[in-house]
Amino acid sequence: MTKKIPQKTLIDIIKYPILTDKTTRMIEENRYCFAVEVKANKLEIKKAIEKLFDVKIQTINTINIKPKKKRVGKYIGYKSKYKKAIIKLYDPYRIELFLDN
Repeated sequence: MTKKIPQKTLIDIIKYPILTDKTTRMIEENRYCFAVEVKANKLEIKKAIEKLFDVKIQTINTINIKPKKKRVGKYIGYKSKYKKAIIKLYDPYRIELFLDN
């Protein structure tokens, strides 16, 4: 008896873009950073980003971010773990996350 794994939709794989000072500098080099589903592999991430943003991906690097301890008063909890994907696009392609005024 095998378990049937539900088909992941494209929107479920890509959670949100990660925007920090470092990632905004990376945009100038045509590299973008996204938080993605923890169980997604590089092929699934590549297909999702290429379909959603209509671009061609050159390379993908993924990083598993471990959960961090968080303390509120006397209670100790953990932040959720997540996976970060750093993608590099071929030269003519761009992802317009924010429009410059």
